[in-house]
Amino acid sequence: MTQPMWAADIAIDRALAALLIAVQFPALRSETLEAFGVGWDNAAFLVGGKLLFRFPRRRVAVPLMEREIAILPHVASHVPNAISAPTLLGTASDAYPYAFAGYDLIAGKTACSVALTDGGRCALAAPLGRFFRALHDIDPDPLVARGLPPDEIGRLDPEKRLRLARERAPLVSAHGIGGMARWIAWLEAHPPGPLPARERRVVHGDAYARHLVLDPDGGLAGVIDWGDMHVGDPALDLAIAHLVLPAHAHDGFRAAYGPIDDRTWNAARYRAIYHAILELDYGLREIDIGMRSSGSDALNLMDA
Repeated sequence: MTQPMWAADIAIDRALAALLIAVQFPALRSETLEAFGVGWDNAAFLVGGKLLFRFPRRRVAVPLMEREIAILPHVASHVPNAISAPTLLGTASDAYPYAFAGYDLIAGKTACSVALTDGGRCALAAPLGRFFRALHDIDPDPLVARGLPPDEIGRLDPEKRLRLARERAPLVSAHGIGGMARWIAWLEAHPPGPLPARERRVVHGDAYARHLVLDPDGGLAGVIDWGDMHVGDPALDLAIAHLVLPAHAHDGFRAAYGPIDDRTWNAARYRAIYHAILELDYGLREIDIGMRSSGSDALNLMDA
């Protein structure tokens, strides 16, 4: 059986996290520590109820963590909502071979962990549009000088993404989630065109429900998990409109963001469909209810 792409290279449990934090940040030794969550790339632990430490669990995620450390402090001042910029930096050691980081906790719940109403989703349209407009307006050159790379993994490569979507569709269908053949056919018929180099922007690169933190009133508190940040296609981020907003909220999103050409809007929908299938596949394999619901909700929104 093929090992899933998100399988861990190293196990990070509470005991190891506590040891690493105590050794490198002695002032935190007396603070409580609890498991916070496990994602594709990182395991997270909450310290003292206020600091979130993230540890790469896959070798491929290490440069992503290093990228966050180098670049996010310079992004934070340009966007209207909080982002997960690291404040404490852990180094590799004999006990754990990778760099890790601590962040001030952005209080709230991820959008995939709450039952969003239609009204709640619509209320997110303008804040999301404003956030990603501000991000995409950042001059990329200073961040490139600090190590911000181009898209190195073909996040909108239609041949690669269509192949991966086809590989994941059978498992999703086997769990009673219909419509996979139709979604695959849409991807086949609407491959995103190439983006001119002059139109590349600073992008989050993996914007979806799990990476949006909502405050108690359902407002946008912040955007987290920036390991996929790069200079690339803004359509990757604009996919958020298709992934979390109903179609009748798209005008509000676009009004807040500004002009979006047809090629980019089509590419954003392409990314959203692909990503929703990926979320479903991960949610089913890992028994992750939030991820499964996020992917299912996204396809339902796009199907409406």
